[in-house]
Amino acid sequence: MHELQNVLYVMTQGTVLGLDHDAVKVEVDGELRLRLPLLRLSGIVVFGRVMVSPYLIQRCAEDGRSLVWLDGRGRFKARIQGAVRGNVLLRRAQHLALSDPDRPWQIGRQIVAAKIQNSRVALLRGARDSRVDRERVLLTSAADRLASALQGLEGATDLDRIRGAEGEAARAYFQALPLLVKGDRAAFAMERRSRRPPKDRMNALLSFLYALLRTECSAALEGVGLDPQVGFLHALRPGRPALALDLMEEFRPVLADRLALRLINLRQLGPKDFDALPGGAFQLSDDGRRTVLTAYQRRKEETVRHPALQASIPLGLVPHVQARLLARHLRGDLAAYPPFVAH
Repeated sequence: MHELQNVLYVMTQGTVLGLDHDAVKVEVDGELRLRLPLLRLSGIVVFGRVMVSPYLIQRCAEDGRSLVWLDGRGRFKARIQGAVRGNVLLRRAQHLALSDPDRPWQIGRQIVAAKIQNSRVALLRGARDSRVDRERVLLTSAADRLASALQGLEGATDLDRIRGAEGEAARAYFQALPLLVKGDRAAFAMERRSRRPPKDRMNALLSFLYALLRTECSAALEGVGLDPQVGFLHALRPGRPALALDLMEEFRPVLADRLALRLINLRQLGPKDFDALPGGAFQLSDDGRRTVLTAYQRRKEETVRHPALQASIPLGLVPHVQARLLARHLRGDLAAYPPFVAH
């Protein structure tokens, strides 16, 4: 159980939440673990097999307190908001921000800056750990290119320029990423980022992890009442979760890329965990997907220091915190959106 920004997140499977007068009663295996006054909670988010009593559901609805259900993997299932809904006003603020001449590039620049910074940290860590001089030089050079792209963002006031800086940084990053592979480099060679279809095993692994991350971010946005389809950095298209794609950018290097490298370098994934498809594409096998999903769940349980909260929280909760921070910015409670930058 974690209480963040007046929201109770319940991740322990088998937990039972009940109403005890004006407090939430949290029980695990019949034992009382926590009792929180309702007055200090603006919302409750439960993951997976968590029971909520009908009395608590009714009380949250009456008070206008959001109650959100996600499945064990963090995918959005349902939300009860009650008669007084803040979602309409929040989504109106989201739509107004999209029409504002300045808000989209301001939000987009924050997101891209965090993505580049997190990518650069990964390259510098790899350069520091490398025992091969040539690779250390190449990784440092790529990190310098990302630093230049980051500097170019400082004066950017339009989305085209911001997207250009992001594209330049992404090219430098993915060119250097294979140097961070310490396992079977021949099997996990990667010339460039390819998506539809993935042309090699590394791209297939990254695409699968990015799909998981996109689902996490969509659930986080749904949980706070934002529309995942209405983004600022990514262009709007029918059926495209543009805001989820925006939100996940800052997490790609931290959650997905680092996990991919860990699975390969620790030899938890190998060539046998991928299927070759007609036309030269690759995809994870059933066993490979199970391995990745298990590791992904464990990765989300690892704690990180959140710079805005100044507290250590599970990595799996960071998208939910960031969605809430974005909602606060759109409502005008925060002057700027504070993206997640790992250290």
